Amino acid sequence: MSAWPRHAALCALALAFAAPAAAEQPVRVFAAASLTNALGDIATEWEKAGHPKPRLAFAASSTLARQIEAGAPADVFASADATWMDHLERRGKLAPGTRANVAGNTLVMIVPRGRRFPVHMQRGFDLADAFDGKLCTGAPGVVPVGIYARQALQDLGWWNALQGRVVGTDDVRTALAFVERGECPLGIVYATDAKISRRVEVLATFPAASHEPIVYPMAIVRGARPEARAFLDYVKTSKTAAAIFARYGFTTGAR
Repeated sequence: MSAWPRHAALCALALAFAAPAAAEQPVRVFAAASLTNALGDIATEWEKAGHPKPRLAFAASSTLARQIEAGAPADVFASADATWMDHLERRGKLAPGTRANVAGNTLVMIVPRGRRFPVHMQRGFDLADAFDGKLCTGAPGVVPVGIYARQALQDLGWWNALQGRVVGTDDVRTALAFVERGECPLGIVYATDAKISRRVEVLATFPAASHEPIVYPMAIVRGARPEARAFLDYVKTSKTAAAIFARYGFTTGAR
């Protein structure tokens, strides 16, 4: 075999091994549990557009932020509040200039279906005496939905009487599951979580002024794969993503 054919064969072999490395890689997305359905659908549409389907990991924003801080391999982070995105930004874990709010939500009070009771969303109403048992929501002070819930209960003057009965869960979907099973006769979750369940019903919606605005900031993690920027842009700006968010009950004015 002459030197030239041998050189050509070696070049072809090198290109064959290099090709997979140059191919688009799946974007690794760490996202708040309340985004499970919406981002799952968005990921499916992204795949239909010719991209590798993103690898999605859902949990409480607090849990995911701490994992990213510890070096977990994530390309994009989507939080259910600004607090945990701020946490990572202060520690230099986010790519500068990539943070944006992609959606918003509403805070609601839920009960197992068929187990409604009268409630008035105003100061002076005795919520503690209106029901027996526990109130389930995310862990107050840690999990975003629990942070919003505590703010709302304090604003309405209900926190002091109820705090000993609050069951703080790891994330909002766990709180939803407790109410679905009837283990908690009352829960505080996002409107989008209540909407996906046939086993709970919304008892009341908290006044928007009773808690900080519920927004979902999304950003690229420092050192992310190049494909992360295109996926984030798709979530932020595409009509497809906006329609999916709206279908699940997210507000899009925060975009």
